[in-house]
Amino acid sequence: MTVPPEHLPVAVIGAGPVGLITALGLAHHGVPAVVFEEDGTLSLDTKAGTVLTRTLEVLHRYGALTGVLRASLRLEEIGDIDRATNTPARSVRTGALAEDTRFPFVVNIPQHELEPVLRAALDERSPGALRMSHRLTDFTQHDDHVELRLDTPGGPSTVRARYVLACDGGRSRVRERLGIAVSGTTLDERYMLVDLKVDLDVANPRDYPYLAYFGDPEEWMILVRQPHCWRFLYPLPPGRPEPTRRELAGKARRFIGEVSGLEVIGTNVYTVHQRVADRWRAGRVFLMGDAAHLITPMWALGLNTGVLDASNLPWRLAWVLRGWAGEDLLDGYEREQAPVAVRGSGQMAEAARAYMARRSGGVTAMGEGDWGNAFTRGLLGVRLDVDGTGDWSMVKSGPEPTAVRAGDRVPDLPLFGHDGPAFLHDLAADGFVALYFTDTRRGPRVSGPDSPALRRFAVSRWDAPHDSGLRRRALFDPGGRVERRFGVPPDTVVLVRPDAHVAAIAPFDPRSGRDVAAELYARAVGRPVPVEPEHPEREEAHGHG
Repeated sequence: MTVPPEHLPVAVIGAGPVGLITALGLAHHGVPAVVFEEDGTLSLDTKAGTVLTRTLEVLHRYGALTGVLRASLRLEEIGDIDRATNTPARSVRTGALAEDTRFPFVVNIPQHELEPVLRAALDERSPGALRMSHRLTDFTQHDDHVELRLDTPGGPSTVRARYVLACDGGRSRVRERLGIAVSGTTLDERYMLVDLKVDLDVANPRDYPYLAYFGDPEEWMILVRQPHCWRFLYPLPPGRPEPTRRELAGKARRFIGEVSGLEVIGTNVYTVHQRVADRWRAGRVFLMGDAAHLITPMWALGLNTGVLDASNLPWRLAWVLRGWAGEDLLDGYEREQAPVAVRGSGQMAEAARAYMARRSGGVTAMGEGDWGNAFTRGLLGVRLDVDGTGDWSMVKSGPEPTAVRAGDRVPDLPLFGHDGPAFLHDLAADGFVALYFTDTRRGPRVSGPDSPALRRFAVSRWDAPHDSGLRRRALFDPGGRVERRFGVPPDTVVLVRPDAHVAAIAPFDPRSGRDVAAELYARAVGRPVPVEPEHPEREEAHGHG
């Protein structure tokens, strides 16, 4: 029997970190998905060593963070060291983010250890979704589905999918098949990655931050403390042959000094690109991660920028597939993510590379304020162009948190609902949330029916009395902590999307029955709020009534 198009899965091509996280996002939103990976095993390459704060939040939302933290090394200091003098310049201290996130740190974990953890999470959430040794050979788009042709262990196979998400890397076969051009450059220099077994904590104490950037015009280097070894990465000049292990050990000592017991246990040389696809969507096919944008691997902006794609697109697909939005909602993915990847992460990574080689005096993303630097470097500062005006950013500055704007990621702070504490990111994890900052003593009208697509809450430092009619829609904000962090005036509605970005901010009249939240929602999604009974399991999962 032929499966109707509306029951077909979404196909993810490629089981690298972005592909696996995208599949986890689809599973989180209840979208059937299948992942096709051409290799018989996950990657064995020792690439991508640092996972930033914003990625940790995405992994938490998709139910995959626990395993990643268990396999990782957490750190709250990113060092900047002048190699010539071996003295620290300025460190980024992520502890400054305690008023913004439950995860005020970054973690170090190599890609070949990250992927199995993500796979285990996907196997638990969607058993059988990952198909290894399935190589995509071609595909044909139709009005309501895409037909994929694959080489599999059982021979050639044809599979139909509702949409195709290309997470198949910088040499994307999907992108090539679509004829989408890429623009940019391939650097003349290659990057050398070396894993070292050496004790820099006890036998040879150095007190380096577990992520440290050694800047030098002649020979810069990045030092990373992985869970089981030290890693350093440096540029290999054009035409230079790959060093021997003895030469690599000598080079390491030029940076960290004479040490005992140093052993080179792994190496990898790879070419570095700064390239971007001319377009990220062709009909029912989307490019994601390296298939859409290759970013110089500085400041951990390559993998982590790809995860921003995996945060933005799955909820949009869920809304379209449920009939809650039209196809136009999918166009927002490229509009929002492309400038962040190309002009944000891409240019920031190149500026950081120039600074490492001391070809510039600094990086504009690093200002005078500790909070702003940590916020930016953790990728919490990304403001998306949610209304198509071209207003976006990924840099915050200053010593103290700034007011929340439309497009910003909302701070993940706790409020207290009917049944206990509830963090903002959990409240919005599977639907839009309208936060009415108001005074619950005055009986404000929080209008509108319950819907799985949009839920409404009054936020106040005054707990809602039991006879107020607001009890199950009230979130207690002791001391007005959350309201102050948002920086909004009284009687303001903040509409939060499922990816934890602010869709809109508007005033409301607490005495009026006007449903401002529904108006903002319709503007963001393109359709009215669907009115359906709230699922009891959703209510219980949020920890409030």
